[in-house]
Amino acid sequence: MKRVLQILFGGIFVWMIVMTVRTSLEQSIFDSWPGFAGNPWAIATLWDAYFGFLTFYVWVYAREDNWLPRLVWFVLIMTLGNIAMSFYVLLQLKKLPEGAPLSKLLEVHPANA
Repeated sequence: MKRVLQILFGGIFVWMIVMTVRTSLEQSIFDSWPGFAGNPWAIATLWDAYFGFLTFYVWVYAREDNWLPRLVWFVLIMTLGNIAMSFYVLLQLKKLPEGAPLSKLLEVHPANA
């Protein structure tokens, strides 16, 4: 199952980088803002995405035991979204000892419990 998650989150990471670069080459995010901001569903989707990022960050905050990585991951998640989130999961999967249950991924640092 660990391998399946590595493939899944690796795929998300690569796909999001490819789509972000491809889209950025086609149109600047700043140039697209007026049309985007005028669409209520686009704004609702943006709120939904950022609340999802914040929800994920709560897990990151609980896992990290130092203010510097917490701050760095907050900035990365809020600016890069799923690129940063999938990379974080890949790092955690890499740290997971061989044979350890996947439930270890959800554990928080003892000092943060």
